[in-house]
Amino acid sequence: MTTKSTLPFIDYAAVKSATTIEMVLRHYGLLEKTDPATRDTFRCACPIHHGTDDSEFSVTLSKNLWKCFTKPACDAGGNQLDLVARMEDCTLNEAAWRMNEWFMLGLEKQAAERTRSGKPGVTDKSRRAPAKPERKSAAAADGADSKEETGENKPLAFTLQNLDPTHAYFAERGLVPETVEEFGLAFCQKGIMAGRIVIPIQNPAGELVAYAGRWPGDPPEGKEKYRLPGGFKKSLELFNAHRAFREPADQPLVLVEGYFDALHLWQHGIRRVVALMGCSLSPRQELLIAGQVSAQTRVVLMLDHDEAGIKATQVMVPRLSEYCFVRPFRFPEGVQQPDALGVEQLAALLT
Repeated sequence: MTTKSTLPFIDYAAVKSATTIEMVLRHYGLLEKTDPATRDTFRCACPIHHGTDDSEFSVTLSKNLWKCFTKPACDAGGNQLDLVARMEDCTLNEAAWRMNEWFMLGLEKQAAERTRSGKPGVTDKSRRAPAKPERKSAAAADGADSKEETGENKPLAFTLQNLDPTHAYFAERGLVPETVEEFGLAFCQKGIMAGRIVIPIQNPAGELVAYAGRWPGDPPEGKEKYRLPGGFKKSLELFNAHRAFREPADQPLVLVEGYFDALHLWQHGIRRVVALMGCSLSPRQELLIAGQVSAQTRVVLMLDHDEAGIKATQVMVPRLSEYCFVRPFRFPEGVQQPDALGVEQLAALLT
């Protein structure tokens, strides 16, 4: 295996395409009491946090998905790559390299060619943050502060309490109760987010790393529309990544700016959608996307149709085109934001 002192980026999509969750479970000796030929879905004690409840860890072999329902020990899930990362307590890139070695996938040459071509890689010095691309980010192109954030957002050790998921603001934004429940949206009545709609933010492994707070409606003077907790680095995450990355790879991956854009598309059946939480694409976000696409993947850029969104789209197209096919979305006349699109206007994204 390539040593941890120099771990170039390895194609996550290729690793997942060449493996199954069954292979990973066999590697860890977790299928000794289960016959995959007769049981596609089964439960057992969680091997990640060494649980004792035989119903806490669920696996669906045909979908390559797993989920631990134990809070707060895990409460996470994902695909076979996510499972290895959790079992080995390592990054996704390190997990991909281990799978390449275990199952003799032979992706070393592809990774070496990617490194020689100058595409992002991961080194031991900064292996938990993406290598900085030579090209300028969208934020830099807009003249904004382009300082790269590094490190990791640590999973929260708590969940907010005193929450109301029935606030009228959800109906005003066109969100149905099923969407509100799926995303854990609620009105916060106490604490630092009091008076705001809270939006849980998870990392790609499904771990809760922050809450965003949105003032319901126009905020009063002196109040910002959105609030994020101190120390949270939004450029290291993609909102809804842990759901979107589990969707079939033949579906287009849609990139939007904001939380409610992603919520709107998800509610209308476009499940492989992530939000940048802004109109710039950070090096870390680029690396996350690169690990989920191939040359055949379609990425649709659906940033707001305003000056900032148009500029950002122009910068992102050549960056992401190195990994896949990229198409900017053409907004209908008079529409500037994804959450203003109707069902018929969104239908083209599913074809």
